[in-house]
Amino acid sequence: VQLQASGGGLVQAGGSLRLSCAASGRTFSSYTVAWFRLAPGKEREFVAAHSWSGSRPYYADSVKGRFTISRDNAKNTVYLQMNSLKPEDTAVYYCAAGYASGSNYYLTRVYDYWGQGTLVTVSS
Repeated sequence: VQLQASGGGLVQAGGSLRLSCAASGRTFSSYTVAWFRLAPGKEREFVAAHSWSGSRPYYADSVKGRFTISRDNAKNTVYLQMNSLKPEDTAVYYCAAGYASGSNYYLTRVYDYWGQGTLVTVSS
């Protein structure tokens, strides 16, 4: 599976962006898909995940209520709608796919496939 992330850019605090992650190579409908981010001087951080069954999404506390993850299996694409952006959301955002469960979806090691990252910069 190859993942291609897009949609990053520069936005003012309070603004919105929608990230997309398109998968190719094989269908990813059976995978959990997730977004992580890497900010300067910090470790890669879990942002959101969406199980293959679509039964429920998972969010980091820092983005809950502001970000929404969704997926369109017909288009092999996962989205991250980001609203009410804050300067601390500035990071390179990565999409990932793998066989995760309800107990380990936030761990980078359970994801086998990663996109190249897209930069989100939120100005104050």
